[in-house]
Amino acid sequence: MSSGLIPAAAVPSRIPDCGLQLECTDMLVVVASWIHRRIVIPVLALLRMGATPERLAWSLAVGVVVGVNPLLGSTTLVALGVAAAFRLNLAASQLGNHMMYPVELAMFPVFVKLGSVLFRTARLPWGEKQLWLAARTQPWATTKVLWVWEWHALVVWAAFAAVAVPAIALGMTPVLERAARRKLTANS
Repeated sequence: MSSGLIPAAAVPSRIPDCGLQLECTDMLVVVASWIHRRIVIPVLALLRMGATPERLAWSLAVGVVVGVNPLLGSTTLVALGVAAAFRLNLAASQLGNHMMYPVELAMFPVFVKLGSVLFRTARLPWGEKQLWLAARTQPWATTKVLWVWEWHALVVWAAFAAVAVPAIALGMTPVLERAARRKLTANS
């Protein structure tokens, strides 16, 4: 009778086709270590410096959501402006913003397509490869050509942001409160 588990011999011990000779567990350790060094330790440092968990959660949430806005190249200034306007932690908003960079690139076409559907505009004049090439080589000219799609995408993003920022902040607040309590009990 089968237990429903895959036999260990059937699972490859190496990651296929990635060119790395790391075991799966080694890869997980590398990713977990990176997350710990680049995200967890800086957030805990901000808590130690006196940032409140609630304010830190809102700062990170703003950074994360601004970090995926479809106006490529604007996230750092926008995150700084929003965080300053609401008197949030600037370092935390930038941490959230910069960790979202790969996601911003992945979400750009999604926001553009949703904006095109919402406003019933034609598809982009370029394919994905042409778009990325133009954005890298001539960003200002590309922005001028794509402005109609950009502002439609920004409207979709703003609606997303209005829901996502509070949801992320409210979800992260209890986690950061627990971390702050652990910090206090560890220091006592």
